[in-house]
Amino acid sequence: MKSYPGIIDRILDAMRDSKNLCVVGHIRPDGDCVGSQLGLALALQNEGKKVYCWNEDSVPQKYKFLNDKELFQKPRRGMKFDCVIATDCASLERLGKAGQCVLHRKILINIDHHESNTRYGDINWVSAREPSCGELIYRLLKVARWPITKPIADCLFTAVSTDTGSFQYATTRPGTFHVGAELVTRGANLTRICDEVYQSYPLSRARLLKHIYSRFRLTHNDRIAWFWLKKSDFARTGAASDDTEGLIDHIRDIEPVVVACVFEEIEPELTRISLRSKSDRVNVSDIAEQFGGGGHPAAAGARIPGKPLSVQRKVIAAVKRALNSAR
Repeated sequence: MKSYPGIIDRILDAMRDSKNLCVVGHIRPDGDCVGSQLGLALALQNEGKKVYCWNEDSVPQKYKFLNDKELFQKPRRGMKFDCVIATDCASLERLGKAGQCVLHRKILINIDHHESNTRYGDINWVSAREPSCGELIYRLLKVARWPITKPIADCLFTAVSTDTGSFQYATTRPGTFHVGAELVTRGANLTRICDEVYQSYPLSRARLLKHIYSRFRLTHNDRIAWFWLKKSDFARTGAASDDTEGLIDHIRDIEPVVVACVFEEIEPELTRISLRSKSDRVNVSDIAEQFGGGGHPAAAGARIPGKPLSVQRKVIAAVKRALNSAR
């Protein structure tokens, strides 16, 4: 067990002193966000706490099997909480409407693993060396000696697995495999998790993937790959925003590519970018920060206002500069 002097004890003291708690996560929640939120919320419920689980956006279809108790709810204003815990969220702004609805609180705890975290909580446990927030929640429960039940094990294994690319990313550490093994020992259902998360994509996502393979572009000696996702693409394929998770990996995995980028139309003059790097010499979090975003060295993103073509040119230029500097 890694040592985090004082910080876990402070977090547990705050939770134990609270009766009414809310666990919040970032907009467009991914597997790590959903799994971390639910795993912690279930553990707190088992300790007799009144717990709410809030996100601005709905749980993606492939993670709904974790939410069988329907803990996730739409945020609503006016409620008061003894304690609010934000998981897997690098900034207050990334909480979206959920952040605006938890203003009446005694204490805000920020548990995260993003290097770009802004330390916005009253208590901040930010460990960028961890490959997932789910691993932090696991360590929290172990120190607390709270039972890790089968539903909690499912949630935390999903969190760890998805944010490590099924234990493939370079961020995966030896301890991560130990955590995964322990969660399986505690009852994580690998068959169901793999089926729901990795082997049950809707046909609409396949149509979107077909579109990507026919439209992606390469530049800078094939070291940069990128594609656009327009609202018309979603309408044409029947896909939803949930279906975009992991699509970037299909172009990142092309052999010459070092950095992959997805431009997604949010509004006519607001673009969401996602960046992935295969080189430890190209930190895409630094690139995203130039546009008001952030993330990890190998995976980052931002929301950028402006005309789409202008956004594309600026981002590709920034990626080129980063690649040139890494030579």
